[in-house]
Amino acid sequence: MAAFWSGSAAAFLATERASIVGTLAEAQIRHFRSNEVQQLRAWEISIDILRAALPAAGDWWVLLEYPLLRLGRRADAIILSPGAVLVLEFKAGAEHFDNAGREQVEDYALDLQDFHAGCRRRPILPILVATAAKARPQTLPLALAGALPVLDADAESLAGLLHRIATSLPAPAVAIDPQSWIEAPYRPVPTIVEAACMLYGRHDVAEIRAARADTHNLTRTTDAILQAIAEARAANGRVILFVTGIPGAGKTLCGLNAAFGDAGDARATFLTGNPTLVHVLREALARDAIARGADRRAARQQMEAAIQALPRFRDHHVARGEIPAERIVVIDEAQRCWSRDHAIRKTRDRPVQLTDSEPAHLLDIMARHDGFAAVICLVGSGQEIHDGEGGLAEWGLALASHPGWRVLAAPNTQSADARQRLGDVEGVQTRAALHLDVPVRQIRSAAAGPWADAVLAGDAAAAHDIAEAAGGIPYRLTRSLDALRRWLRVAPRGTQRGGLLASSGASRLRAEGLGVELPHMDAQAVARWFLDRWPDVRASDALETVATEFSCQGLELDYAGLCWDGDLIRLPGRHPWLVRDFRGTRWTLPAQPEAVLNRLNSYRVLLTRARYQTVMFVPRGDARDATRHPAVFDAVADFLSACGAGVLTSETAIETPAEPELLLL
Repeated sequence: MAAFWSGSAAAFLATERASIVGTLAEAQIRHFRSNEVQQLRAWEISIDILRAALPAAGDWWVLLEYPLLRLGRRADAIILSPGAVLVLEFKAGAEHFDNAGREQVEDYALDLQDFHAGCRRRPILPILVATAAKARPQTLPLALAGALPVLDADAESLAGLLHRIATSLPAPAVAIDPQSWIEAPYRPVPTIVEAACMLYGRHDVAEIRAARADTHNLTRTTDAILQAIAEARAANGRVILFVTGIPGAGKTLCGLNAAFGDAGDARATFLTGNPTLVHVLREALARDAIARGADRRAARQQMEAAIQALPRFRDHHVARGEIPAERIVVIDEAQRCWSRDHAIRKTRDRPVQLTDSEPAHLLDIMARHDGFAAVICLVGSGQEIHDGEGGLAEWGLALASHPGWRVLAAPNTQSADARQRLGDVEGVQTRAALHLDVPVRQIRSAAAGPWADAVLAGDAAAAHDIAEAAGGIPYRLTRSLDALRRWLRVAPRGTQRGGLLASSGASRLRAEGLGVELPHMDAQAVARWFLDRWPDVRASDALETVATEFSCQGLELDYAGLCWDGDLIRLPGRHPWLVRDFRGTRWTLPAQPEAVLNRLNSYRVLLTRARYQTVMFVPRGDARDATRHPAVFDAVADFLSACGAGVLTSETAIETPAEPELLLL
């Protein structure tokens, strides 16, 4: 049975209201809670209003309660006209048009724009219907392809609005075919937070896949992980998988799927050494559970088991020697686990002292199970930002002294970089499906990751070629902090969010008024920054607090403002970047090669956080301040321009989706 009602406008007008409501109720009975009576009444009201307002056009089509997976919601009504898609959200009894309602219906339109193949190159008109309000006269927007500004309507004015749209839309070159639209791929790529909530609630796991129809490796990798777990469970054995991927390719999505989506009767948990990711995912899951009726305290306790800080999991089981409750553990950014020497030195004065590397201890812990156990290691490239991170080499050494594990690994685990080489592990089986090489974080461009890599490699020609081949990249450059803030306030739409990012080494940004850094170890501060919204001044879109690589690694923003500083600069005639640390009153050069690599990786993290677009703010400096010499910043800006970054201007501040079609409405 379809999960929504669908029919032509004529069929909608001819069908009894009770029949339509009955179909919706039967299809969605599992979603009902204590408010089912109110839901039935809301359907009746919206159906009556829509029936009175809808033109009796034989070529229009009506869909009711259409599911939008990424948002975890259903659009009240979608109307397919020959040349446009209309998305309606009804607020029964509402006397005002509030921002929350406008954001909700705009989110629906944006979701269809980005992820529904049937909406490509089509205008999408979001309409908020507050039934008891009084809509003001409004001008219809130009029907460009993509999500248009929200239109308001009340119970009486909806008919006039739909009539104006019907008579103003020009005949399209190819009309929308309703059945083809319904069958067209809808492949949403949720944010990490959205995915965690959906997967933990076991909602349509199979539908979480890549946005572009030609991207299959996310689904392929997920299937390979779940198959390996199933085989190990059937054989009552132990398996460890090494899943690799470029930044933004969906490793965390695959890991969350393994931890929450299909663990069967086995306990599973998601382990990460990234405290920010722990704080945000736990809080998001708890808020979602509470919104669905769970007890607040119970929800928060439950999330502590679902998302765990790797150091606490490790220390608890090292100290007590007990068998873990979980038979499946997913280890995020596993290459960042501590080496043996660092682990011993770091814990020498702590209550729990480590005697081996983190990989060795984790294998010890999971091997305590009698029979089935699975370890899924998610391995990123260029994500090391701390000292003492041992890389894949430490996992290879640990496996050499821990026999009994079936080892499945992506092909590129034998890197030229010794630290990122798994080594000669006995019996390792290579699986191409365990590597993710197609970026999915950046919604409208697959070139963002490769471009950032070329920029940080100091290769302007390669970066420029990538930008040209892609027809443009989601990166812009500005020398004005005011312009950056203005852009971050207007670029996000619906519930999209923006925020300011900067390197943890960006000590002289305080001269620009950017001295307030998000404390990444403060759980509540981090959760509020990523989950709350303006006018809460603690939220990211208040644009008052800057998040560093330690705060945002593993998480995402829709629009990012990256504030560059003198910790990563260019010098005339010098090919590579110059990394600097600020000490006292001057910049110094780090002595350790690892520190240089970590700083470059920090900027890689910052450059790849945005799902839609990043604007890089490079200050102009001050000739009177030796720590902020203008020539240094000019060289950085010139290099980024040579790499193909566009300039943020009033004309380019807000970009429409690719390939817009101008249709006068």
